[in-house]
Amino acid sequence: MEGKLRAAIVGSTGYGGVELIRLLQSHPEVEITSVISSSSRGEPIENGFPHLTGIIERNLDGVDAAEIAGRADVVFTATPSGVSAKLVPHLLDAGLKVVDLSGDFRLRDGSEYEQWYKHPAPDDVYLQQAVYGLCEVYGERAAGADFISNPGCYPTATLLGLIPAVEAGWIKPESIIVDAKSGVSGAGRGTSLMVHYAEINENFKAYKINKHQHIPEIEQTLTDIVGEKVTITFTTHLVPMTRGIMTTMYAGMNDKYTEQDFVDLYRKYYAGRSYVRIRNVGITPATKEVSGSNYCDIGFATDARTGRVTIVSVIDNIVKGAAGQAIQNLNLMMGWEETLGLGYTPVYP
Repeated sequence: MEGKLRAAIVGSTGYGGVELIRLLQSHPEVEITSVISSSSRGEPIENGFPHLTGIIERNLDGVDAAEIAGRADVVFTATPSGVSAKLVPHLLDAGLKVVDLSGDFRLRDGSEYEQWYKHPAPDDVYLQQAVYGLCEVYGERAAGADFISNPGCYPTATLLGLIPAVEAGWIKPESIIVDAKSGVSGAGRGTSLMVHYAEINENFKAYKINKHQHIPEIEQTLTDIVGEKVTITFTTHLVPMTRGIMTTMYAGMNDKYTEQDFVDLYRKYYAGRSYVRIRNVGITPATKEVSGSNYCDIGFATDARTGRVTIVSVIDNIVKGAAGQAIQNLNLMMGWEETLGLGYTPVYP
């Protein structure tokens, strides 16, 4: 293990944290030196996750910045919103590199964060320091950074599906409507009536209509791309499956473009980026085609009758939408090959 980067994972008993463990176990340059949980300190991690038996036999550490600094070089904070806001500044001040998977540092405007997340905002110094880690768009900013804010799952699928067309001026930003659907793991491991088996099985729910905390994250990034304020209509749905996100996006076109035009534009935009795959004309991506992997697959359908384009983008919400992109960001941060430790073929069927 000598010479490897020492990694700590805060929030190891959540789905994002345990997925980080799964992926980092195969990373050639990283050693997991601490798995951390505020609620289960001292317990063997396999007690909560028996599938890790014989793979990572380690007791869970508590959340103490000084102790973490003595055991790690980089920290992944896979915590609920509001927790990282308090913890991350101490980790950074201790000289650690941080990849934050919560939403606490994605919005540059603290008042906007408080409006949408209902928590006190982190200090503005840290909000401005955080590099927004949408790898395929802002990857060069991650190189050499000490602090990366990992994008949300819905924003990752949505923004990768929209940015090339928005940047090229092919679609009207004010016309964008996003119909987003997620598997139940996106709600985390905690229990609630919303994700109770009897409530979600054979059911399909819209939730947080016009109120989802990922809305300002998407709008902030699109505004940066366009250069003027962009607002969208964004509706989220819960689907009775474990993994996966599909965002179906509708927008008015500024000219007469064909599906092949969109395919060519996107393939050029994402040329050399290993984890965005553009479907051929007439083929729509499905969530199972990216399950367990770091891929984002995108397809298109144009409608000359209405002058609109439909863009379909799919990811695994726990991998590309969380742990996989976090490791991708770590690779960029460290100057390593972007695909290091992420060479997973999607699990199919």
